[in-house]
Amino acid sequence: MNRSQRLVAIMRLLSERPGELLPLSFFTERFGTAKSTISEDLALVKEALEADGSGRLRTHPGAAGGVQYWPLPSAAEEQETIQELCRLLSDPGRILPGGFVYMTDLLTHPIWSARIGAILAARFIDAEPDVVLTVETKGIPLALMVARALGLPMVMARREGRVTEGPSVTLHYISGSSRRIHTMTVGLRALRRGSRVLVVDDFMKAGTTAKAMVDVAGEMGATVVGVGIFVTTALPERKQVEHYTSLLTLQDVDEEQRVVRVVPAQRPTKE
Repeated sequence: MNRSQRLVAIMRLLSERPGELLPLSFFTERFGTAKSTISEDLALVKEALEADGSGRLRTHPGAAGGVQYWPLPSAAEEQETIQELCRLLSDPGRILPGGFVYMTDLLTHPIWSARIGAILAARFIDAEPDVVLTVETKGIPLALMVARALGLPMVMARREGRVTEGPSVTLHYISGSSRRIHTMTVGLRALRRGSRVLVVDDFMKAGTTAKAMVDVAGEMGATVVGVGIFVTTALPERKQVEHYTSLLTLQDVDEEQRVVRVVPAQRPTKE
């Protein structure tokens, strides 16, 4: 390969392994080149990423070092995606009985869920989580894409305990809207004591489910370093979780007038 071909191949390899620490020997053995040549190639890749404002490349010196890459969107790409999502979700045809908005098609579409997940990953990468926690079932595709963009495992809180999960911690909590008692269970092998947890969910109204995930992580000796939500409702203004980051705000749904308004969420001063 010449340098141009090698740079393309390097980017492909990095994109396939987000967040993974790859030693320089991984590239030298694959391309049959010296470490100094690979170092020069990676410097060019990093320069291009910085010029474009997308992705993050981190090099680690020393014998045990290497390179890590996270496929994160640029500020322009993030803004474009959020504006397009607002347009799609503000379609009156998405209104469901009870004032809900249909968004399952976006969350289960691999392209859209990957773009949304990458934006949330960019918001929390500096918090340095080491696991992504969500609750079954609608939040799973989004949480998995956040986890992939960060190169982290995903842990799923279940509504019911399963023997295949082994010993677990179970938490009971009251839904904010229906006032019904719900159960949340997380396996001890899935979420270890001392883990730095990023909580991710697709939708939040009062925040009781997100709060339950924060609480169950605390019961297991883990530390929650962030709460990321795709869409939150404007009301109630006060949520059960104090600090969270959402991408979109559902401001109003009028079933009679067939009007739905979804806008970009304000960036919090403290995440």
